[in-house]
Amino acid sequence: MKRIVPAVLLAALILAGPMAAQAAGKRLVVISQDGSGPGGSNMMSMMALLQSPAVEVLGITIVTGNAWRDDEVRHTLRMLELIGRTDVPVAPGAVFPLVRTQEETRLAVPMYGQVGWLGAWGQRPDVVTTQHAGLVEADKPKVPAGPWDTPPLPEGEPALRPLAEDAAHFLIRQVHAHPHEVTVYAAGPLTDIALAVSLDPHFAELAQGIVIMGGSLNPHTDDPEFENSPRHEFNFWFDPEAARITLRAHWPRIDLTTVDISIQAMFTQEMVDQIARSGQPAARYVAAYSQERYYLWDEIAACAWLDPGIIARSREVYMDVDVSHGPTYGDTLTWSKALKPAADLQLVHAQLDLDLPRFRRLFVDLMAAPPAVRAAAAPRR
Repeated sequence: MKRIVPAVLLAALILAGPMAAQAAGKRLVVISQDGSGPGGSNMMSMMALLQSPAVEVLGITIVTGNAWRDDEVRHTLRMLELIGRTDVPVAPGAVFPLVRTQEETRLAVPMYGQVGWLGAWGQRPDVVTTQHAGLVEADKPKVPAGPWDTPPLPEGEPALRPLAEDAAHFLIRQVHAHPHEVTVYAAGPLTDIALAVSLDPHFAELAQGIVIMGGSLNPHTDDPEFENSPRHEFNFWFDPEAARITLRAHWPRIDLTTVDISIQAMFTQEMVDQIARSGQPAARYVAAYSQERYYLWDEIAACAWLDPGIIARSREVYMDVDVSHGPTYGDTLTWSKALKPAADLQLVHAQLDLDLPRFRRLFVDLMAAPPAVRAAAAPRR
């Protein structure tokens, strides 16, 4: 029997892949996300990590991006309640980018052209009831919500409350508590990561690495947001200075999910139907609230960390971000080793092509699974 057990364990790990890491100790991750909701890419990417039995999510930090921070925090807390993961703490992060402002962006449009996606700066109609002033839904005035607006949540208000600690200090504390063991998963604007790097010069090097959804190299698409601006990507664009600080920090490894690979995976009705059949809490959440059929941006980043085999092709480049405040402000800059500038740039593993069937199977299985159980001996926060 003693000779058989190791072989059985090895076979189980091979068959189950990264999802069986529970047998050898859970992988640690801190999530930094712009948690717009309900449903959608932000929520489902967090859920992919939360649903994995191989992962211990130490906490979630929320930054303004696709929506304003406070609204995102509420959606995230409610999602955790609905999928049965109220054990995971949520720390509010930055409300505004380091330098870029909404007003500067508005003034730049007449000179440089429209921006395909403005996130919190142009996302949501004002809160107006259908009876107010005789207006019907289609007649509602379209104005961006402000950072402190708290419209009612379609999924209901959370009873869970966020931490009093801010995101940057939470990130620093987790990495110091588990040196060289924590992966930082960053799938929104990088403001909180840059603040943590600026507050603690050892933050990046003490992590195991960082996974970023951001940047764009040369996507092949007729999507108007990228067709004529192939180096544009929202997360870098929304806070270019934060992206530069983050990319120049000395991480042990940087893995980057680009626009190039993200546009290869669309969230389809077939996937929703497969997930919904499970009836588990996460599946019910997806079926009820993930109505948008769009690219699975952040989900690829999360799933590639869980199973690197879903990446069919990547490229090693030295990367930076344009912070010139001109027409390409926020664009991705890349070089080979031979051509890079003298600046202290870091090597980035940029993901370019996807094994789509393998990714879809992994993602659907995660969303259809029962809630993951936290490690019994999880470290104190």
